Amino acid sequence: MALAAAVIAGVAGICVAFVPGPNRATGTPRPGLSSPAVVVPKLVLRLPATLTLRGRRPHLAWPVSGQAAVTVPGTGSLGTSGPVSAPQPIASLAKVMTAYVILADHPLAAGRPGPTLTVDAGEAGAYQAELAANESLIPVRAGEQLTERQALEALLLPSADNVAQILARWDARSPAAFLRKMNAAAARLGMRHTRYTDPSGYDPSTVSTAPDQVKLAKAAMRDSAFAAIVAESTAVVPVAGTVHNRNTLLGTDGVIGIKTGSATYSGGCLLFAAVQTIANRRVTLYGTVLGQPGDLTTLLPNVMRASQRLIASAENALTSDTVVTTGQTVAKMIQPGRPALGLTSPRDITVIGWPGLSFDLAVTAKAGRFALIMTSSDSRGVRPIAVALTPRPPG
Repeated sequence: MALAAAVIAGVAGICVAFVPGPNRATGTPRPGLSSPAVVVPKLVLRLPATLTLRGRRPHLAWPVSGQAAVTVPGTGSLGTSGPVSAPQPIASLAKVMTAYVILADHPLAAGRPGPTLTVDAGEAGAYQAELAANESLIPVRAGEQLTERQALEALLLPSADNVAQILARWDARSPAAFLRKMNAAAARLGMRHTRYTDPSGYDPSTVSTAPDQVKLAKAAMRDSAFAAIVAESTAVVPVAGTVHNRNTLLGTDGVIGIKTGSATYSGGCLLFAAVQTIANRRVTLYGTVLGQPGDLTTLLPNVMRASQRLIASAENALTSDTVVTTGQTVAKMIQPGRPALGLTSPRDITVIGWPGLSFDLAVTAKAGRFALIMTSSDSRGVRPIAVALTPRPPG
């Protein structure tokens, strides 16, 4: 008799119910389709439903003022500090979104210069007025040509406000059109507390929050051209010559980027990514520190110190734990009248997290395949860990 399988969720676990299928010769239903299942195997988890990494949950070195957030993609959030639902000015962190939009519209291949853009007379003529307004700039000249890569280096390393305006005009022809692109990208990334009113962040009404900026950092760093540029300590651009990265943490504590920001109305700001190797795996921390106090000469040093303490404490909190070993029986499939079938792990399962982080465990069955599903309690949208299980007869 043909059998059709259906997955049924029940209190006792996940059951695979086998019911009579249609007659292969006639296609007509066989008697008993509405009767109880003939055989109802049960999947019974042999591990705790929740596993918690050992130790006391860490206390990170959060800044005493402003906002901050740290997360590990694929694992979860290490936490936040400050009023992280209240948007505040972010100064030159806005340039990360400018670069993100530019690269979405004009992708750069690895190591390639990209298309060329030309500085117009109006943009060159505005330099002196922008300098008098204390904007962050590089010198430009009418008719000067920059490759896309050079323009992005000028935007992201020395944080040139005027290059943000040049890129916006080159991409969208008008500031308003480019701002629509920036805000649309923020909406797609789920940055609910973010609003861009200019491409450089010089406008105090360009606002965001620490968690929103972490979302952007993760998205931007997936672009290899962006990640390569923010990892540069220096670059050479026409007219300005050698420009330097203002992120002085670059290369320390595993920091690989990404952007600074500072102004009297925003305080010192830093959006960072740092890598660490845990259990032979490369783990990336993403974080933001906003609103650090100081004057024009101390804003960046202050945010660098606060960020370095936060990064070090977050990296020290990371640990690994092998929660399942190779060949360990994870679950059993119990069938009435038959020996139980063990479901074992074909490999060690090592999770990366921090003490106190919990994982919820479940066993699933689909199309005759079995898997252990581990979901981080701090994941909030992170894909669960799924490991295929091997059925083994008893003995």
